[in-house]
Amino acid sequence: MSPSNPITRNASAGRSEAADKQPTLRVIPLGGLHEIGKNTCVFEYGDDLMLVDGGLAFPSDGMHGVNVVLPDTSYLRENQKRIRGMIVTHGHEDHIGGIPHHLKNFTIPVIYGPRLALSMLTGKMEEAGVMDRTILQTVSPRDVVQVGQHFKVEFIRNTHSLADSFSLAITTPAGVVIFTGDFKFDHTPVDGEYFDIQRMAHYGEQGVLCLFSDSTNAELPGFTPPERAVFPHLDRHIGSAQGRVILTTFASSTHRVSMILELAMKHGRKVGLLGRSMLNVIAKARELGYMRCPDDLFVPIKQIRDLPDRETLLLMTGSQGEPLAALSRISRSDHPQVQVKSSDTIIFSASPIPGNTISVVNTIDRLMMLGAKVVYGKGEGIHVSGHGSQEDDKLMLALTRPKFFVPVHGEHRMLVAHAKTAQSMGIPAENCLIIENGDVVELKPESIRKGDPVKSGIELLDASRNGIVDARVLKERQQLAEDGVITLLAVISTDGVIAAPPRVNLRGVVTTADARKMSLWAEREIGWVLENRWNQLSRNSGGAAPDVDWMGVQREIEVGLQRRLRRELQVEPLIICLVQPAPAGTPAYKGRADAEPDSRPAPRGGRREGGRELSREVNREVNREVIRDRQAPAAAATAVAQAAAPVSAPAVAAAAAEPQRQLVAVTAAAEAPIEDPDLAATRTRRRRSGAAS
Repeated sequence: MSPSNPITRNASAGRSEAADKQPTLRVIPLGGLHEIGKNTCVFEYGDDLMLVDGGLAFPSDGMHGVNVVLPDTSYLRENQKRIRGMIVTHGHEDHIGGIPHHLKNFTIPVIYGPRLALSMLTGKMEEAGVMDRTILQTVSPRDVVQVGQHFKVEFIRNTHSLADSFSLAITTPAGVVIFTGDFKFDHTPVDGEYFDIQRMAHYGEQGVLCLFSDSTNAELPGFTPPERAVFPHLDRHIGSAQGRVILTTFASSTHRVSMILELAMKHGRKVGLLGRSMLNVIAKARELGYMRCPDDLFVPIKQIRDLPDRETLLLMTGSQGEPLAALSRISRSDHPQVQVKSSDTIIFSASPIPGNTISVVNTIDRLMMLGAKVVYGKGEGIHVSGHGSQEDDKLMLALTRPKFFVPVHGEHRMLVAHAKTAQSMGIPAENCLIIENGDVVELKPESIRKGDPVKSGIELLDASRNGIVDARVLKERQQLAEDGVITLLAVISTDGVIAAPPRVNLRGVVTTADARKMSLWAEREIGWVLENRWNQLSRNSGGAAPDVDWMGVQREIEVGLQRRLRRELQVEPLIICLVQPAPAGTPAYKGRADAEPDSRPAPRGGRREGGRELSREVNREVNREVIRDRQAPAAAATAVAQAAAPVSAPAVAAAAAEPQRQLVAVTAAAEAPIEDPDLAATRTRRRRSGAAS
């Protein structure tokens, strides 16, 4: 509301002019917008840069071989010297899972966060070997920490599905920013730690410049039910089970796990734990006092099989249908210690994360087919969200009364719904900003605007969590999965002739063309390249033989064969051509007599030697197990290795009816192992240089 007094207006104008002369507060989300996961946000003022959270996301179905998805941190690496510290809001993987990887690329001077989150982070950092790259500093509710010269951060207790969770009040020269983190208003918290509504209202009374608020459930009306709401439903299902209870939930849902352990004690069941993350989280939570239960409640999984089924509860990972998680392996009957019985009651105390629904449904189906009773779905009342719904969002807006509003932590439709909720609470539409990852929010005391974006995107880690999977590798893996792979081995002499029959190998390729047709196409493409591109790919440096761009030869053959397959068969397999150089003067492989001439015109500047007809003796052993090969990229790698095998001497001898004296050089070249073409070309040049000297 603008002041009505002229003196107040003049003072306000003076403050506005002074604020315009100061550096602008910049807030840059690198992850967590238009998606669920990899929440990472940057706060900048002057020379200070502060990070809030560093999460990861899980790969989609098309990301073959990818284990972890992280935000692109190029901007942070470029501005490493300005990083003053990091704030962690809570211990979920989508908020702390990426920190160990980030520490391998840039140093963070200090990380502030709650005890449970930093305890879980310590184990991850030790495993990654980056404990020396930062200092971990635990905080308590209402603690205030100074980050750099311009950021003062107060930790405000909130309620979430994980214990020890905080919202942030960030005081900057431009004003106070409230960053909610993940939250809901739970008035009956399992651990007795209530949402610090009074402190949030205090900042609202003092004046909040901007609110950055969790939007995960912004589409859902009402309040999100409290965590205690699932207790009676779990109690009913566990109490009525006649045999074993197998229960799966998020390992990081410490409140849920705490209630499950309480119910196990109530119904006289011993607990067996399965899954590394479940073991780690329970150990950390018990160590810090967030879970209280006797040691004898837990029984090693190898011993729990000796107990009566009526006295057994197995608590495990796998609620999202992860292929290697304990419950998924049990559903496929390949777990070494647990097999499903018809008397089992299996409870899914979780809802599928977007993108995991099919995996979860398939797991449920397999368990039912094994005869178990499976309890799942919203109607059973065995799961509630840890994120606030529309009424929770309204309460947060009413408490903080922000001048500007930016919805975060959600997909686009969620951000739009949250912005509409803010407008219904009296925030003007022009004061609400919907942004994407990499967008820059520029805040001043009297204005909010979108600045020039910074580089953003994703970094994909393979199973080792060390190697980055770039776009080219991901595209090749997609090709392998969709259309298979063709490997082609060609022995070509340095004067531009085929010295032995090319070898073609197919894996996972569905084609109506017979082996003879595929053989003929391969011969034509190699012949066309040698006839029309050889002048551009080789040059005479004055030595005994020309220098050849073998990588260029490979690419030309691959592109030509791929174009032909796309035109003739409407398939686009991954094509890998390996070229084995042979010495100049090697007798040419004459090819098949029935080879049809290539009708394509020679390009300008190229050459075509009349009468040359090239073909090859086909490898007739075509793999017929197409589906299996597509599902196992390792088979494609095997195909590459097979294609790279040395060309046999009998094949060369059969191809060239020349005197024995001339065959010696060909045989020696063909028997040599295939190596990298660049390396082969380099070694050829070295031999020529040595001969010239």
